[in-house]
Amino acid sequence: MPTGREWIAAFAAELGAEPLDDATVDTLLELAGVAAHASERLAAPLTCYLVARAGADPVAALATAQRLAAAGDGDLA
Repeated sequence: MPTGREWIAAFAAELGAEPLDDATVDTLLELAGVAAHASERLAAPLTCYLVARAGADPVAALATAQRLAAAGDGDLA
């Protein structure tokens, strides 16, 4: 069985995309963790999808997610 990073690299190749470097993987995993702990578990993959769809920098997106998470239970809208 491949590791998660091996699977992601193979999936990227199948999509014709560049593989993710270790720093990006770590940032996206942290982003997913912030999203999941600040909301529901479904927020983790969908937040990462939105980062890609928006063409956003993962590091900047992580900072945004951390800011939203720090807002706590307040109105996010």
